[in-house]
Amino acid sequence: MDTDTVRSPAADDTAGRRREQRGWYFYDWACSVYSTTVVTVFLGPYLTTVAEAAADADGFVHPLGVPVRAGSFFAYAVSLSVVVAVLVMPLVGAAADRTGRKKPLLAAAAYTGAAATAGMFFLDGDRYLLGGLLLVVANAAQSVAMMLYNSYLPQIAPPEERDAVSSRGWAFGYAAGALVLVANLVLYTGHDSFGVSEGMAVRICLASAGLWWGAFALIPLRRLRDRRTPAREAALPGFRQLAATVRDMRRHPLTLAFLLAYLVYNDGIQTVISQASVYGSKELGLGQSTLIMAVLLVQVLAVAGALLLGRLARRYGAKRTILGSLVAWTLTLAAGYFLPAGAPVWFFVLAAGIGLVLGGSQALSRSLFSHLVPPGKEAEYFSAYEISDRGLSWLGPLLFGLTYQLTGSYRDAILSLVGFFVLGFVLLARVPVRRAIADAGNPVPQRI
Repeated sequence: MDTDTVRSPAADDTAGRRREQRGWYFYDWACSVYSTTVVTVFLGPYLTTVAEAAADADGFVHPLGVPVRAGSFFAYAVSLSVVVAVLVMPLVGAAADRTGRKKPLLAAAAYTGAAATAGMFFLDGDRYLLGGLLLVVANAAQSVAMMLYNSYLPQIAPPEERDAVSSRGWAFGYAAGALVLVANLVLYTGHDSFGVSEGMAVRICLASAGLWWGAFALIPLRRLRDRRTPAREAALPGFRQLAATVRDMRRHPLTLAFLLAYLVYNDGIQTVISQASVYGSKELGLGQSTLIMAVLLVQVLAVAGALLLGRLARRYGAKRTILGSLVAWTLTLAAGYFLPAGAPVWFFVLAAGIGLVLGGSQALSRSLFSHLVPPGKEAEYFSAYEISDRGLSWLGPLLFGLTYQLTGSYRDAILSLVGFFVLGFVLLARVPVRRAIADAGNPVPQRI
């Protein structure tokens, strides 16, 4: 036998792990298009227009007999999707950990979301209820799928690789979002030359995100594998399971301390993402095309930013790199306060600053949290992480709205968000992550 061709078990394990990691990246590639094309750019304005077409003379629609102002329908649908996700995620997370069968649950969530998104093609006329239903289903399914997807990270990457693997996943997602958004913008801005109406162009863009999501989800579903886990107790219903997870976290107070810090600064991040276009249009007087190009710029630079911060984490550790990114977020918002109105170039500079820290701060937070999860409870703990990411991100918009209401200035409103990054910095700096990792029962990386 030619010994040069014999592969060692360690080499086989490494090759298998790399194959799983490459497959894992592609789920971000698959689902991030939904966040960019559907949630960030097209669905909000379009669904509001559909609701307005169905509204009565006073501007109200009446879902289930409840009077709702047409302009608020999209926001309420998003809020309802969060409630559904909060109920479902802990139940699914506990079931995944108990059975060890994450992949079928990931497939079910991914294809439920993809099908609901593709169904948005039929959202026309005054079908606002259909749009609201599809949004609730797609948003909740995406949250469940992301929770399961994130919970694979501790299983497919050893501690020393997680920062890089998580950062590459985020980079894949932002790259896909930018690529599809370019195609969507070509169709949307040139819809007349393609022989379709503006509404039809939007519906095609919405449906394309669902088709993309479903098609590329096949890759991670083929490459990821489930691990057998010791039998655990039966899963509890929604909030009871979440409460049980939080009680379990109390035995790991440093993990809970990190989650609190993440909740605070991530709330600031999510609010900047959702309110930047409002600031650009209402305070700076910028047009829709300028705002869409700024979103595209953020997507492109977020790829480079995620990879750059991943490299910095390998040199300086994830915690220090995240702390540095929070300083960068603070300086970026402070600069945003002084942006002159009617000057798109400076708004693009602000978007570039956001893009460079956006992907990296989120990716490294995910990888750092993965070190703090007790073995065998990955999906359960990541359900709490995902709820922190999505379900509790109302404080920032509330503060933004209240500040504007009290001052009448969007500049003051955007500056008020600095507090989330300052407080998040202080809370994270106080977490002894090496001790937290050891207390969770995980090996402590050489650099963290």
